Amino acid sequence: MKKLINDVETVLEESLEGFGRAHAHLVKVNMNPNFVMRADAPVKGKVALVSGGGSGHEPLHAGFVGKGMLDAACPGEIFTSPTPDQMLAAATAVDAGAGVLFIVKNYAGDVMNFEMAAEMYEGSSAMIITNDDVAVEDSLYTQGRRGVAGTVVVEKITGAAAEEGYDLEACKALAERTNAACGTMGVALTSCTVPAAKKPTFDIAEDEMELGVGIHGEPGRQRTNMMSADDISDRIISAITEILQPSREDDLLLFINGMGGTPLMELYLMYHAAAKQCEARGLRIRRSLVGNYCTSLEMAGVSITLTKLDEEMIRLWDAPAQTPTFKSC
Repeated sequence: MKKLINDVETVLEESLEGFGRAHAHLVKVNMNPNFVMRADAPVKGKVALVSGGGSGHEPLHAGFVGKGMLDAACPGEIFTSPTPDQMLAAATAVDAGAGVLFIVKNYAGDVMNFEMAAEMYEGSSAMIITNDDVAVEDSLYTQGRRGVAGTVVVEKITGAAAEEGYDLEACKALAERTNAACGTMGVALTSCTVPAAKKPTFDIAEDEMELGVGIHGEPGRQRTNMMSADDISDRIISAITEILQPSREDDLLLFINGMGGTPLMELYLMYHAAAKQCEARGLRIRRSLVGNYCTSLEMAGVSITLTKLDEEMIRLWDAPAQTPTFKSC
């Protein structure tokens, strides 16, 4: 195992300190408990959006802290939920009186700890659970479908709404509607290696791939032989459209997300393959996003997300955001 680290015990702290130094004009990093917040927080009159989860999925979530997206993000240890104390401290730091919306991926530890934080929080709060992964209905980690790359879409659209002055109830309703409009499925070509483990999370042969993999390396629908980009896209788009049931009249966001170890050249090739699959089904792509947004350390692979957009969602998607790593098109 080769990693650009000093010590496995200090990976997260040193990474957070570097993140804060690199983006000091946009964010502030609090240590002990660890959380990242907008440099201008709390923003008076604005609903504060707080998210988080295990580290190793960067830029999710800290990379989306800033104007037009999240007000704070709580990074847990690698692939481990942040603690309720982190979430409580982050919410307290960014709430300016309009309330806090917790955006939580559907993993047992995340949901339990955010629920505990919401119960302890003395201000006004609400919670939305993302569950866009169509690959599985349940696993050891979740109660129902997993929350994966579609969380980025929820954070962007809801973040823009909060920036416009939507109240807490309206932000929660919009986040739920956006989550329900998302479907995601991923594929892994290699495993990833958690620094403390010093070995790959799972074994996979050179001629194999994991179809429907989770962002922690959890198994998906099928371990299968390698496929072409066109065949992978066909399998994933078919699975998503079976759930979302988009029509020819729907406007879609096509989001190609790298798992951390896939070159951009291949991600754009996958966009081309997925776009062809959508066009062959008579589906209309209105907005696009390509890049590494919800990763799994250095895993080679990709996820594809489709989101059915209404005109309000399109307007909010197009609203400017100033965060360390978000760019939309």
